[in-house]
Amino acid sequence: MTQQPIESPLEEIHRTRREISDRFGGDVAAIAEDAARRLAASVRPVWKPRTTNKPSKVIGQQPAH
Repeated sequence: MTQQPIESPLEEIHRTRREISDRFGGDVAAIAEDAARRLAASVRPVWKPRTTNKPSKVIGQQPAH
């Protein structure tokens, strides 16, 4: 019996990314549309942050008058 080489998590991520890209012909918009469709159909909870993650102050800019 021969053992198959163990795939690292990083290698698995890259392989999965290539498979998804190949399935959609590299069309990023189609990949995003499919992901949105699957998310909408999912019954799994999705984490949503309480904030918009926008800075309250931009360093180096003068305040508007």
